Amino acid sequence: MNPLRTAVIGAGYLGRFHAEKYASLPQSNLIAVVDPRPEVRDALAMQLGVRAVAHHEEILSEVDAVSVVTTTPHHYAIARDCLQAGVHVLVEKPITETVAQAEALITLARDHARVLQVGHLERFNPAILAAERYLRGARFIECQRLAPFKERGTDVNVVLDLMIHDIDIVQSVIGEPIESIDAVGTPVFSGAVDIANARIRFVGGCVANVTASRVSLKSERKLRAFRDDSYVSIDLQQRVLTRIDKREGKPSSAGLPVNIEEQSFEQGDALRAEIEHFLECIVEGRVPWVTGEDGRRALETATRITHLLSGA
Repeated sequence: MNPLRTAVIGAGYLGRFHAEKYASLPQSNLIAVVDPRPEVRDALAMQLGVRAVAHHEEILSEVDAVSVVTTTPHHYAIARDCLQAGVHVLVEKPITETVAQAEALITLARDHARVLQVGHLERFNPAILAAERYLRGARFIECQRLAPFKERGTDVNVVLDLMIHDIDIVQSVIGEPIESIDAVGTPVFSGAVDIANARIRFVGGCVANVTASRVSLKSERKLRAFRDDSYVSIDLQQRVLTRIDKREGKPSSAGLPVNIEEQSFEQGDALRAEIEHFLECIVEGRVPWVTGEDGRRALETATRITHLLSGA
């Protein structure tokens, strides 16, 4: 089969990585990089030997699939135009600014029989993939996602920038409606909330305590989950999964009656895996791991938390 004709819309920091992956994959024929800023698009296009285009409408009739890697306020209009033109779309998270916009994209993708995948990259972390079955049935989950401050990403608050990754993971493994949410947060360096904590209670009784900060001194991405008879700890940054399972016996001076197992995973390339999966879903007619519905669900919860933080 001939490679899919692809393009990347948005040639900034993350868009550059998307374009490099598409250019390196045998199932992709990267046609163009699209960005209104000539100095950005021209440099990347020259590096990869592809066309530099100012507006996405110029290439819609020439491509089969695109990544939308612009700032969040532009996601909806660009993804809408692409889907209406019959182009498959991988859109970075958050899927859109509003839940209504996300619903509209989901409907368009269904009506035009096109793949709509959302870039929740952490789903492709091998530690998460290996831990998923151990997370199901959790009674309590704790997530910490900390990062130093960077100007990039501050077009949205820390909930939509960072916390939404863990919201997506937790909701995907719990699979139950949310009963209630409590949240607290504050701006520090930007005009939006830079550090936040949310306590999410699900209908089945599970509670998730999720913290996100983009004003920390170091990066950290960890998730811990507790079930009735086991404990799972995941270092998402180092890609280490630790399982502690209860066994028969009583606590003694020799230690607790538990079995401890630790697995380490190669760093790999999660973005390449995400894009490969997107292209495979197009060719094979499969549903992606992170659907438009998944993106909408994570956005809906992140929006609820944002409203709580603003007092709206």
